Amino acid sequence: MASDVQVLNGIRVVEMTVWVAGPSAGGIMSDWGADVIKVEPPSGDPQRDIYKALGYRDDLPNPSFGLDNRGKRSVVLDLTGADGREAMEKLLETADVFLTNMRPAALEKLGLDADQVTARHPRLVYTTITGYGIGGEESWRPGYDIGAFWARPGLARNMAPRDAAPVGLRSGIGDHTTGITALAGTMGALVERGRTGRGRVVEASLLRTGVYVNGWDTSTQLNFGRLESAKPRDNAPIPLVNSYQAGDGRWFWLIGLEADRHFPGLLAAIDRPDLARDERFADAKARKTNNQAFIAELDEILAAQPLDHWAERFDAHDVWWAPAQSMAEVVEDPQMHAVGAFIEIENPGGDPIPSVNSPITFRGSPLRVGRPIPRLGEHTAEVLAELGIEP
Repeated sequence: MASDVQVLNGIRVVEMTVWVAGPSAGGIMSDWGADVIKVEPPSGDPQRDIYKALGYRDDLPNPSFGLDNRGKRSVVLDLTGADGREAMEKLLETADVFLTNMRPAALEKLGLDADQVTARHPRLVYTTITGYGIGGEESWRPGYDIGAFWARPGLARNMAPRDAAPVGLRSGIGDHTTGITALAGTMGALVERGRTGRGRVVEASLLRTGVYVNGWDTSTQLNFGRLESAKPRDNAPIPLVNSYQAGDGRWFWLIGLEADRHFPGLLAAIDRPDLARDERFADAKARKTNNQAFIAELDEILAAQPLDHWAERFDAHDVWWAPAQSMAEVVEDPQMHAVGAFIEIENPGGDPIPSVNSPITFRGSPLRVGRPIPRLGEHTAEVLAELGIEP
């Protein structure tokens, strides 16, 4: 069934990407109606075999590959040979976007670096995603998101107290953030091409995206030369923006950023108006100075009742809060389902598998993925025939 989302109908994307950051940008374009042709080597995108590489059975469904590659057409080309390079060139002649996250040296060797490709195809939007950017002495460096997005830009250290070990990153977070960044740049270049008739090279990197998403703290460091370090939760500088545990063991966040505005509602919800008369907690400055004492008070109060009790009380008194959910809770969350966070996609050789939806809704056009997860090389003959090439 074709997707109702057709905002990129008529746009052809030739994608030569592996793993996550590049495929995720192409995956969203596919969800939006673009014809995304995934060019793979004979061995395929290594993400296809991620579970095998990690020591699991290789016959498991591959939801991570499906999330970023559903709806694409897979074409196998051996770009080390003349036939493969000829087919690739014909594909680029028909393309609006060339998307790649291959390293610059490998692209240059194949004649597919930005300068060579845009010289031959000036209308093409050429989008490149790298670990450490184009330029500088370390542009060659390989980098998964744990390195180039998380560790190098300071996020791993910045998220942990100064004397604690750096905090880890769950799989794909930096990659998907960078993929969305590359997607935004690609859309901007396509709009510009509509005015000028010429394409543009779009450069996105895990490194630059990591610096940007941590921009508040990075800007503070740039301007003042110092930054307050992260604190453990029992020493959080703003107690009304902190995690707490209810009596049933479930965790949640208070998100009372406008401290004096949100303070009265919290006291009403926990039935402790007397805390406003305690000089240690009377205003935001006092609560910051005496943060540990105030957090200890809240810990004792909030541990006395289960989260459902506090949820009802918080909502009744306009207290801003959110549950800190486990992933098991996330996939059952009615609000997630109500806003269309999940879809089902066809899985070659098996039952449909649940997946995560793209993060944008085009009102009136619900996403239905038009094609299933492509098998390696499944569309090679089809696409080559469109180009007038005998398979």
